Amino acid sequence: MREQQSAVRFTRVSMQFSGVLANDNVTLDIHSGEVFALVGENGAGKSTLMNILYGLHTPTAGDVYVRGKRVERYSPAGAITMGVGMVHQHFMLVPSFTVAQNIVLSREPKRRGLLYDFKKAEETVHALVNEYGLSVDPGARVSQLGLGLQQRVEILKTLHRGADILILDEPTAVLTPQETDDLFAVIRRIVQEKGMTVILITHKLYEVMALSDRVGVMRGGRLVGLEETKNVNERMLASMMTGSEMPPGQFAREGSAGDTAVEVLGLQTLNDRGLPAVKGVSFSIRRGEILGVAGIEGNGQSELVEAIAGLRPLRGGEVRIRGQRINGLLPGEIRGLGLAHVPEDRRLTGASLQADVTDNLLAGRQREKRFAVGRIHRKRGAARQYAEKLFRAFDIRGAGVDAPAGSLSGGNLQKVVVAREFSFDAPVFLISQPTRGVDIGAARSIHQSIVDKRNAGAAVLLVSADLDEVFQLSDRIITMYEGRITGEFTAGSIEKAEIGYYMTGDRIARHHSGEEAL
Repeated sequence: MREQQSAVRFTRVSMQFSGVLANDNVTLDIHSGEVFALVGENGAGKSTLMNILYGLHTPTAGDVYVRGKRVERYSPAGAITMGVGMVHQHFMLVPSFTVAQNIVLSREPKRRGLLYDFKKAEETVHALVNEYGLSVDPGARVSQLGLGLQQRVEILKTLHRGADILILDEPTAVLTPQETDDLFAVIRRIVQEKGMTVILITHKLYEVMALSDRVGVMRGGRLVGLEETKNVNERMLASMMTGSEMPPGQFAREGSAGDTAVEVLGLQTLNDRGLPAVKGVSFSIRRGEILGVAGIEGNGQSELVEAIAGLRPLRGGEVRIRGQRINGLLPGEIRGLGLAHVPEDRRLTGASLQADVTDNLLAGRQREKRFAVGRIHRKRGAARQYAEKLFRAFDIRGAGVDAPAGSLSGGNLQKVVVAREFSFDAPVFLISQPTRGVDIGAARSIHQSIVDKRNAGAAVLLVSADLDEVFQLSDRIITMYEGRITGEFTAGSIEKAEIGYYMTGDRIARHHSGEEAL
């Protein structure tokens, strides 16, 4: 057996932010040519540790070595020079640029020494696409791509810069099972054939088991476990992450579905570029039922939810909530009919980042008598007490309810949005990407809250790029591709591997309700 060479070594690394110890004396050796998974709950310190490796932070104490060479100066440019690349969970692309322009950015090919060589850029990217098998059109504008394709662009950009140590942050969050398999094949190929080192940050423990050679577990800023993947299982890892035994993954289903609460009939709407995004979609949701929507992002799910919530005008069809036609109503009027909405983008539409946590948790209730005098003047004590109650109930972690919402981590900001919306006793819930970027313990808590709402008689429309989430929670599932419904299935009637074909349009099923096949 050949001796393992070190690709990255952290030696007694600590990182402190404003009194918070994000990394606490971490010592870790990552081997060359391995897939190393790093797992832990939100706030465990895994992203901070990887951001140090990528040069975004300078550690408060300790040293980092790349291929035995000590890092002297921390910066992304320095990391790239040393062959370290990182694909972040929130993509860092220029929307108005083409795929090729984004990939060669800062390394643009020139002709006659001055002019940008568009042809050479596209040829370079074509060669890169063919080499790594990550298919994407070099001439397409990034603004026109779904998140799955944008992720491919990020990976290709990193590879183009010469990275042979690749950090992937939640890389499969927007992929179908088939695309996930393809990505895994690419990762295995670049590790086996090119000797690259891949560091995988993920909340999906089955991915750790399927792909990694070794796994490190972080909790409270410390490295609490380091194991060969073959020696552990998902429950062991979950318990190491949380510090306690995790309960079984299934949720109790109580009661039966009641009357129809939501009717969507021939809904049509446009995307932000004025092109058809939802093309005649029809379905219904009954009280006490979760309808899951599965599809690759960018196939009309976002526009569908926004149209139902009143955030996007309908161009055809109609929507009824509890028998009330909502066409032409304002978002506030639709909420008044009994609708709660967890939007997919917590930073853009889910929260006000400049406002404090209290204001965000109170949004929608700020004019209630218990929180305001004359619907104008805030009762600060009552508002703060209410916010602190939700803060504790949903285990939101941060500087407190007086801190700006933008200071929270992504997972904790998501908890703020979920806590606010779930505090409403609404009969209808629109929920998009409820646990994106949320750790395993918090994700289970959110899942239980969704099931509790369903069990209490709410009608829930659940849109998620996480197929495990859709399968675990849904009573029925519809698949969407290019703005149309391609299949409808009851829970347990189809496997995850098979449903991917409906998500990509390779198969189309007739609606069980007898509607015309698409």
